Amino acid sequence: MTSRFALPLTSIILALTLIVIAWHESSKPKAIALTPTLTNQPEYCLTCHNGIEPISAAHPTEVFGCVRCHGGERLALDKNLAHSTLRGKRNPSDFSVVEKSCGGSDCHSGSVKDERDHIARVMTSVQATYVGAITNVYFAFGGQPDLKPRYGMINVSGVDPTGGAIKLIEPPKSENRFLQKFLSNCSSCHLNAKPINGTNYDRLTGCAACHALSNSLGSYTGNDPMVKRGETGHANTHTLATAIPYTQCNACHNRGNYDLRTMTFNARTDRPINRQQDYYQPIAQFTQCEFELDCVDCHTANEVMGDGKIHENKKSIQYIQCQTCHGTLTTPPQTRTIQDVNDVALRQAYLNPKVPLAVGGVIVITAKGEALWNIRKVANGSYQQIGKISGITYDMPLVAGSKCLQKPDQQESKYCHECHAVRN
Repeated sequence: MTSRFALPLTSIILALTLIVIAWHESSKPKAIALTPTLTNQPEYCLTCHNGIEPISAAHPTEVFGCVRCHGGERLALDKNLAHSTLRGKRNPSDFSVVEKSCGGSDCHSGSVKDERDHIARVMTSVQATYVGAITNVYFAFGGQPDLKPRYGMINVSGVDPTGGAIKLIEPPKSENRFLQKFLSNCSSCHLNAKPINGTNYDRLTGCAACHALSNSLGSYTGNDPMVKRGETGHANTHTLATAIPYTQCNACHNRGNYDLRTMTFNARTDRPINRQQDYYQPIAQFTQCEFELDCVDCHTANEVMGDGKIHENKKSIQYIQCQTCHGTLTTPPQTRTIQDVNDVALRQAYLNPKVPLAVGGVIVITAKGEALWNIRKVANGSYQQIGKISGITYDMPLVAGSKCLQKPDQQESKYCHECHAVRN
């Protein structure tokens, strides 16, 4: 005999089940489809990440979408499934996946002429290979017979500055305790290395090490609803920058020194009280423009990212001198006029709205012909520099016509520092 309570109880359970299912379905985010014009394939990443910042003006979301760069399952609405095939986990610019994420002839594996060979350049750069430090340390401690470059933090082949073939391989394991300590303690600054723990050293790897900016706390402050504010392990926001402040460079270049006697890193213990001390370590002397500006205001992309050749050390690739911008007693800075709307300098300036540049503009170029597109010659014949990060316009004094006593055979910056160094 059926209990008189059985039917109502079954109905109640069914009703509750339907309510739970309805609540569960209603709590799911509404699917948001995006069909980027580059792929013409729908993807549903914005279902969860709606509100995230566009990555950059050069990578509009409606054109690139998300999957083209990040990978992932474009049609999945389940987090684990959607993220199961992400490239580089949170960082698609890591060198282990960068060619798949950022490559292509129209992207960053393009022609040298159009300056779209970014990946090839950075993979052979001193910042990626760490070749200078490795060569000197291995030679000093008997790991190699001379100062010829042999080892790099990544395996890479190419040409040296003279055009000769060169190949770098990863440093071999050694029984020498100094070399062992060097590889374990002193190799955290090349671009594919995990940084030292601590917010002062916070950065990502690969291209993002420079172009995805971190803040002083190493925390996230962006608008992605799926990332907690203040969470570490991310860039500050979901944006790429070509205007890179000195604080980003500091993560590797100004947090301390390596002690070659003990093969350990000694962090800075002083507290900078002004920008000069924060920008440069107090042991050195620099001119005012060098610490008032940001690194990218003077150093070129080819110096920093590499020029496609494998240089044996930083000194070999770095060549900007005071005279590049200020000229000499007899010659002004080299310049060229922007004549083509497809000029690479225009493309670079477009990504930085603080630096106006148009066809007809006269810009300073380096001895190798690289455009210093934030330094211009104005109508009255004088020169101005615009800070890529600050947007401040500086009148740039020239050596010609000044009381400078420089000698014709003393044109390197070190001679300028003898008179113009600013001391703490």
